[in-house]
Amino acid sequence: MREKNQYINRELSWLQFNARVLQEAADESVPLIERLRFIGIFSNNLDEFFKVRYATVKRIEQAGKGGKKVLGGVTASDLLKEITQIVIEQQSTSLEILDQIRGELEKHKICMIKEDEVTEQQAQFVQDYFLQKVSPALVTIILNDLEELPRLKDSAAYLAVRMILDEDGKKEKKYILIEIPRGIDRFVEIPSEDGKKYIILLDDLIRFNLKSLFSIFNYESISAHMIKITRDAELDMAGDLTKSYIDKLLSSIKDRIEGEPVRFVYDKNIGEDTLGFLLSKMGIDDSDSLIPGGRYHNRRDYMKFPSLGASDLLYKKYAALPIKGLTLQGSLLEKIAHKDFLQYTPYHTFSYTVKFLREAALDPKVKAISITIYRLAEISHIASSLINAVKNGKQVTVSIELRARFDEANNIRYAEQMQREGVKLIFGVPGLKVHCKACVIERLEGKKVKRYGFISTGNFNEATAKVYTDYTLFTADQSILKDISKVFNFFEINYKVNKYKHLIVSPHYSRTTFERLIDKEISNAKLGKPSGIKIKLNSLSDYKMIDKLYEASRAGVKIKLIVRGICSLIPGVEGMSENIEAISIIDKYLEHPRLYIFENGGEPKTYISSADWMTRNLDNRVEISCPIYQKDIQQELLDTFNICWSDNVKARDFSAIEENAYKTDDQAKVRSQFATYDYYLEKLASKE
Repeated sequence: MREKNQYINRELSWLQFNARVLQEAADESVPLIERLRFIGIFSNNLDEFFKVRYATVKRIEQAGKGGKKVLGGVTASDLLKEITQIVIEQQSTSLEILDQIRGELEKHKICMIKEDEVTEQQAQFVQDYFLQKVSPALVTIILNDLEELPRLKDSAAYLAVRMILDEDGKKEKKYILIEIPRGIDRFVEIPSEDGKKYIILLDDLIRFNLKSLFSIFNYESISAHMIKITRDAELDMAGDLTKSYIDKLLSSIKDRIEGEPVRFVYDKNIGEDTLGFLLSKMGIDDSDSLIPGGRYHNRRDYMKFPSLGASDLLYKKYAALPIKGLTLQGSLLEKIAHKDFLQYTPYHTFSYTVKFLREAALDPKVKAISITIYRLAEISHIASSLINAVKNGKQVTVSIELRARFDEANNIRYAEQMQREGVKLIFGVPGLKVHCKACVIERLEGKKVKRYGFISTGNFNEATAKVYTDYTLFTADQSILKDISKVFNFFEINYKVNKYKHLIVSPHYSRTTFERLIDKEISNAKLGKPSGIKIKLNSLSDYKMIDKLYEASRAGVKIKLIVRGICSLIPGVEGMSENIEAISIIDKYLEHPRLYIFENGGEPKTYISSADWMTRNLDNRVEISCPIYQKDIQQELLDTFNICWSDNVKARDFSAIEENAYKTDDQAKVRSQFATYDYYLEKLASKE
């Protein structure tokens, strides 16, 4: 009898992923300031997790539902308790790592000092900085006389001040909140002394100046401890039918500030009376996630820790490479007309994507540009190129997803700007998020219209392209581009389900097509033909797809999975998944591409994709998986997959025991991200 399929709960798997980020902060081979930045990434990830995933589980619990079916066999209430316990342990580990890093920084003459370590020489600078830059920006709230606590901002950090007043021999406690200003650098550099560099956190700089801040009070003692609240980030789009979509979204983003609290983090050294007072005022009970933390919160700010000119404490900067055979001088379209090219950022420069759109904006023969946008950079050359194209008389259509989580306001800003300039905007599809990454242009050549375009695994974002690894295919393959045009038609006529000859498109075809491709591998394995599956993803949590992979494993299909984040599949279990191996790579860059390779009896089918194997990507979003037909690019994708698979420095093995053990073998050391850069360097040098 076949054993029942097993899974790892997605929330717990995500916490395991964040533990891998924390491993990078602990790794002594990682440059010191980069280790601090991994602490920041760990903290930022955790904030988002509580705003989104923890909040979702909490809503399931509050609805009185057990949630076992959707939560992989565990009840919502049990899961909330388990999450809280894991997070408390991880927070404690992160504090230990942080202390270790600080000690190491001192060896390099970089000192992070507290308010009681400020020297007499430094005191004047700290006081002046406070008076000139900090004090005018402070919001200070005395709580005692307020019936209700003002709504604390989501993820803002506050100093909870306890003051003991002495009024005519009577002792009185006052509780005060100071909001840490977000517009001021968290890390304040103090003038160097004795050949050492000194940094004080803004929180401690405020603590140092409490005396001057509260000089009007006759107090006996004063103390300040940090607190932070995290709120449910779900957007509520219901309501007033007279409002425009953008107005509703803006209103919903504003309401996010008022979302239900899902986590309250506090300095574990805070007085019990202060903590009790705050919790009572905020109406937070035991069902909320109370997390005792360290002296400092909002450690996500460590992502922006200053470099201090210490280049030896940072990763070596590598210059982004050109794509072989594709120069940024002259016409890109002319080159792409003859063959496809693959851009793999950040190993390749993102400039090709920008250049493609700039050329299209200027080329008199280009008549129309259609593009999807999910996350734009704060300063976007993509957006300016599209506006430029409109000014040159092109018809420009942009499908912009305004509900790109936590980037909504930025996307709205650009949407309004583009709309003013005459860009035709499509605000997604009702009931679906548009997550695919595609662009198609129409160019009049003679009397015929020829299409050019690109399809990507990542967002068209100059900032993230420097740190996210992503594939982009530049192509003039008319059959593929015709399919992409059909996707844009679907954006405008949602009730019409198109048929696609080449692309695999969610939500209509992805699940069934991928199941069919796996079935083919199962059939080939049973017939003794070449079979195998290689997949690279961000997340794998859809139980039906996992079941399909288990079925393939039982049939003898060898499966290799590279999954950066959530992996609900358990590899290497006899009778279920003994033919599946799975690894995760966390390193300098964030691994973001989705790649699917099916052996197909010796004639591999290769796809790059915007879609993970999560239920939302398969059933609730518009996603594109694009086939790769050109043999040299197929080989390039296989090569980069194999380099990644051979990593034995930064790869972790997935297993039933979930211990994030580093992959070990007796092969020469391969650090895949560095090896991939070398691969492209060699490619440029070769004469082929």
